[in-house]
Amino acid sequence: MRVFQILIVFVLVFSCKQAQTLPDPLQAGWKGESVCEVLFEDEDMRVLKCTFPPGVGHEKHYHNPHFGYTLAGSKFEITDNTGTRTVDVKTNSSFNKAEISEHEVLNVGDSTGVFLIVEKK
Repeated sequence: MRVFQILIVFVLVFSCKQAQTLPDPLQAGWKGESVCEVLFEDEDMRVLKCTFPPGVGHEKHYHNPHFGYTLAGSKFEITDNTGTRTVDVKTNSSFNKAEISEHEVLNVGDSTGVFLIVEKK
């Protein structure tokens, strides 16, 4: 009977989705101001346009699996689970994540960075 109880607890703990405590990219902003706007949304996906003038960032937030495209690049300080790094993000570059991810960013460059983010729901 004890083994059965342990098995039930194990299944319940590891089969439940973890509740997300961070804001998503649309909810997250910078010093109380929004940095992203919805361009398209349906039951399967959402497309965001996120704009970061110099000195503006994006508070810590999570992303569902997503694809990103850089409309206008700049230099960003990015902090995620691997640490903090400074990256020159080039115009017309792209990136993607197949899993849920978390990060925060700050535009430390001298030009406005603009991104399209296509997220699965």
